[in-house]
Amino acid sequence: MPEEISPTQLGSRPKLGDFDAVIIGAGMAGASLAYELASHMRVLVLERESQPGYHTTGRSAALFSEIYGNDIVRALSRASRAFLEAPGAGFAEHPLLTPRGTLFFAAAGQIEQLHALHGEVAPRSAVVRWFEADELRGRLPALRPEFAQAGLFEPDASDIDVHALHQGYLRGARQQGATLICDAELESASYVRDRWTVQSRAGQCSAALLVNAAGAWADDLAQMAGAAPLDLAPLRRTALVFEDHQAWDSRNWPLAVDIDEQLYFKPDAGRLLASPADETPSPPCDAQPDEFDVAVLLDRLERMTLLRPKRITGRWAGLRTFAPDRTPVAGFDAHAANFFWLAGQGGYGIQTAPALALLSASLILGKPVPDRLAAQGVTAQGLSARRFERVQPAEN
Repeated sequence: MPEEISPTQLGSRPKLGDFDAVIIGAGMAGASLAYELASHMRVLVLERESQPGYHTTGRSAALFSEIYGNDIVRALSRASRAFLEAPGAGFAEHPLLTPRGTLFFAAAGQIEQLHALHGEVAPRSAVVRWFEADELRGRLPALRPEFAQAGLFEPDASDIDVHALHQGYLRGARQQGATLICDAELESASYVRDRWTVQSRAGQCSAALLVNAAGAWADDLAQMAGAAPLDLAPLRRTALVFEDHQAWDSRNWPLAVDIDEQLYFKPDAGRLLASPADETPSPPCDAQPDEFDVAVLLDRLERMTLLRPKRITGRWAGLRTFAPDRTPVAGFDAHAANFFWLAGQGGYGIQTAPALALLSASLILGKPVPDRLAAQGVTAQGLSARRFERVQPAEN
């Protein structure tokens, strides 16, 4: 079984060899695609950091929810459920999903928004339930009554074991012959005579296909490779884990989200995790929590809930990278030959990874959209990078 390789083991600028596909980025997107492709072609995954999943993948408070995101994201989530529930023997040592539930809550002036969400998701989610004020506050006693006038409950939403999912993909890809190299920041990529020549800090390789799974750095990678950027936007999100002054029995609380998505919180290993759901534009970087965002979160907790953090035990920030239409991108570039985008997953990349990887592998291998994805409404056109192609002005 090929091992993970470090450039310090390989020496200075070695020749890494020839591959069918080079995937840039070993986060959830790159790892899941490598898993789906490795049995069909020779795959190399290059990761700029010293460990895979250091950035967004490793900082996700992931929850599987079929009512989160726009219609395309919801379709991808529905199509991912079967894999997350039963990934196959040996993929993980324990279940990837743990029942949690999601509960959107609304103040009196937000009831129409809650009804609108209910109308959108009810046709595909028969289990979603409407909660009146008493039932809502019974399920979430930490809500202030004025912010808990009605709720929308998704009982089959679940926590995702992100680490187990990511490691399962990496392990499975290696078992099928894929190679992963860390500390391999991309330096150049050029396409000549039907092949990509890729130079990284770890050495040089060549491949017929270059896959852009670089997360917040996806537009930068595209420009380096001679492709036009898609105007992807990395947005910083902040989270805290804290112990509360009141000894709540929160073990069975669902993830709670206000209908305006200004605050969410959920139990986390005997503590509580909360976020102001901030979306602060940021350059690609090792994101860190900003004190202003922390202060905003504490203020929203005080206004909307009865929670009062006694001790903050953890804080972090991560970048969630969105395409202009807030829909992931999976498909070949409109102009750059054999350049494939798997980017712009925003806050949905963990829960949609199985479907996005399967779709991407099918497109790369020249196959149609798999039936189990198409049955949920997933189409290649809806995710294509070519939907952003700029119309050229007509010549006079």
